[in-house]
Amino acid sequence: MKRFSISDLAEEFNISSRSLRFYEEKGLITPERSKGNQRVYDERDFERMKLILRGKRLGYSLNEIGEMIGYDNIDMDEITQIKKGIEYGERKLIEVRRKIDELKALEEDLVKVDTKLKGRLGDI
Repeated sequence: MKRFSISDLAEEFNISSRSLRFYEEKGLITPERSKGNQRVYDERDFERMKLILRGKRLGYSLNEIGEMIGYDNIDMDEITQIKKGIEYGERKLIEVRRKIDELKALEEDLVKVDTKLKGRLGDI
């Protein structure tokens, strides 16, 4: 099994060591400790970090990510993980579509204002 130091894992994901400690504090990863009390990450931590960072990129909160992938102290089976992912994904899609509608309405308003202002310039 492959092992990573905190600096190895931080470099692998282009994040800070502080971020890794934060995810540990939140219960999303739980590295083992060496005899010198240094954090030692395994392949499971590596895979969980990929999921955590993907979730953040998609706009999920850390609580949502923890619920979808299971907090590290809770063993969640794959079916439950998939169902949670679908549930949160559907909610996120609704939220994104609502924001798109709001942005389209804002764009229409800005175009109207722009058109009026340019018309006023022509009248002056």
